[in-house]
Order: sequence, then C-alpha cells, then structure tokens
Amino acid sequence: MELLANKLRPKSLEEIIGQKHLIGKGKVLTNLVANQKIFSMILYGKPGTGKTSIANAIVEELKMPHRFLNATINNKQDFDVVIEEAKMYGEMIVIIDEIHRMNKDKQDILLPHLESGLIILIGLTTSNPYHKINPAIRSRVQIFELHELSTEDILEGLKNAETTLPDIQMDEDARMQIALLSSGDFRNALNLLEVTYYATQDKHITKESVEKINAKPVFFHDKNEDGHYDVLSAFQKSIRGSDVDASLHYLARLIEAGDLDSIYRRMSVIAYEDIGLANPGMGPKVHAAIEAAELLGLPEARIPLGVVVTELALSPKSNSAYLAIDEALSDIHKGNTGNVPNHIKTTSKDYLYPHNYPHDYVKQEYLPENLKGKVYYHAKENKYEKNINQIHKEMKGQSK
Repeated sequence: MELLANKLRPKSLEEIIGQKHLIGKGKVLTNLVANQKIFSMILYGKPGTGKTSIANAIVEELKMPHRFLNATINNKQDFDVVIEEAKMYGEMIVIIDEIHRMNKDKQDILLPHLESGLIILIGLTTSNPYHKINPAIRSRVQIFELHELSTEDILEGLKNAETTLPDIQMDEDARMQIALLSSGDFRNALNLLEVTYYATQDKHITKESVEKINAKPVFFHDKNEDGHYDVLSAFQKSIRGSDVDASLHYLARLIEAGDLDSIYRRMSVIAYEDIGLANPGMGPKVHAAIEAAELLGLPEARIPLGVVVTELALSPKSNSAYLAIDEALSDIHKGNTGNVPNHIKTTSKDYLYPHNYPHDYVKQEYLPENLKGKVYYHAKENKYEKNINQIHKEMKGQSK
C-alpha cells in the first residue's frame, strides 16, 4: 500500500505547502519554472519542509529528463551511469538527497558536468550548505533556504489530505493536535494522520485517538546537525541577554536531546565569559550544579540545571575580564611583548616585596618597557567590580 505522504507528493509548485518566499506569483522558483529555465540549486531546511516535494514538482512541470540519487546510498558507479545517460539526452536534472554527505570522488565526477551545463543539480540537505557543502560545488549553485512550516500551513495541508481518506471524520481539535505534534514537519503530520485513520475503527478521529498514537511532539535536534549548534547559541545568548524564560526553554531542548555534556561546557563558559566579575561566585555554583547533575542523572539532573541556569540568567553580567585576556593575547600574537623588567626577574635583588610595605602594596613597574602604561582591564559598572576596584584604588592611594 502506498503511503499517504507519497500518494500526495505534489506534481506542481502550486500544490506545495508553505515556502511562500520562494513559491507563488512573482516568486523566484515559480518564475523559473514559468520561463522554462532552471539552474543548479541547493534546497536546505528541516525535515518535512518540502525539499523533495519541490524538486519533484520542478521536474514534473518542466518535463525534463531527471534522476534521483542519494549521496550516501548511491556509489561512484551510479553517478557514472547517470552522467552517461545525461550525455544521451544532452541535459539532465539530477536530484541528490543528503548532498552534504557527498564524498570527494563523487564531487570530482559531478563538477565538470555542472560547469558545462550537462547536469543541472538540485541538492537536498538538512545541513547548512555554507558550512557543510564543498566550496567548489557551492560556487556553482544557487542556495535556497526552506522555512519551517507554520501550524496554519500544516492545517491547510491536512484538510487537503483528508479528502483522499474515505469516510473520515476529523474533529477540529484532532486536526490541531496533529499539526502541533508535527512541529512543522508535514510528512510527519501526514504519517500521523494515516496511522490514526487506520487505527480508528469508525474512522472518526478525535484528539484522544491522535494522542493514543503519539503524545510527544517531533523534535528536530540532531547533535551532529546545525540545529544543535543554533540551540546552543540561543541558550548562551538568552542567558547573556538576561531572559530567564528563553534560557530555560533552550535548556529544556538540550535536556530533551540528552546532550548534558554540551550543557555543562556552555554553562561553564557563560559563568566566566558573560558573568565574570559581576558575580564571580557563579563559576563554583555552575561546577557544583554539574556535579549534582552527574550524580543524579536524568531525569532528576534537570533540577540542579534548572536552578543554576535561572540564576545565570538573573545574574548581573560583565565581560571585562574576558575582554582583558583577549586583548593581552592579541598583543602576544602581534609580537608586542618586550623583555621582563630586570627588577622582577628571578635573580633580581632590586625587587620590592609588597608584603614588606603598608597595606601590602608598593609602587613598581611590572610590564615590559614598551608596554608601560598599557591597560587591558576596564572595569564595568556592577556592584562587585565597583567594590573591588574601589578597594584597589584606596590601597594604591594609601601607599608611599
């Protein structure tokens, strides 16, 4: 039996759900097809956003010879066969799924024929091609990003799909539940609709019957894909921006993905990079929360992690120490160093020992001559730094 998702595969761009920035009156893909002219391209986006459907619709409308390949499954010989077939036609569209996994041998076969125009490539990938695709391929294609489908897009598609299922009765809240559970993945929505339909004796689909099949949303979060790094980035930026709710949201996504190691590393960086001297106690607190999470394991690990992330987000922020060490390192990388002053060298007899002086401070030069007066650390306006800097100033002012 043919799956519903395959049965409803669009045969024209008009049938595509969503992607209004690329498809519709005056939009780029629609115009290309209308002008009977297509160029090599890469379509990238999350699963279920319509990459394969768009590629299929393009070749159906253009009526051009075409072949589907998978960069992982098809071997070098398969690519050779397609090239020879393209030579017979004079021009061919080659759709390559998972193109980010295409190895060098296959790329070497493809490149000259992309250059000559024998092959028109439509690459499909869930990975950001600016990071994952060989620059030689990338420079010869146009790149189009597909957006995650909205709930309204999914609902529209489901209503169309229902017309193909005999005697179906679908409650409005059941349709909404499928749309919400699919999390922007239309293929998943169709699969859930089909399973629920055949698992329901009277073909009357309710919210409860949907939840019996699946009560957990689709979660696109592969630790090896770009979505993972986007979530990590959003996690740190939300804490840095003191948005506690967003911070907890992204923490929850990382916990759901089971990636505790990335959570630990990112929290440790945040404690010193973004909070730093504004609240130096956060470093040890983060370390203690990590130890507690490791001891407890999931699901209980969420509790200490939730506590410490909440405090990280609510804590005052300062990157003064982070900026200071980076500026010092920049001088080192530029060769801006100089000799250690003689009076603080190991064998020097001219060193002034601060503890022998009032308030444990004595004025003397510590930087190399060519860096004399250089300032790396610039205090921020937070309570802790104001306090320690005031103490520092008073100490220096009281010295003789």
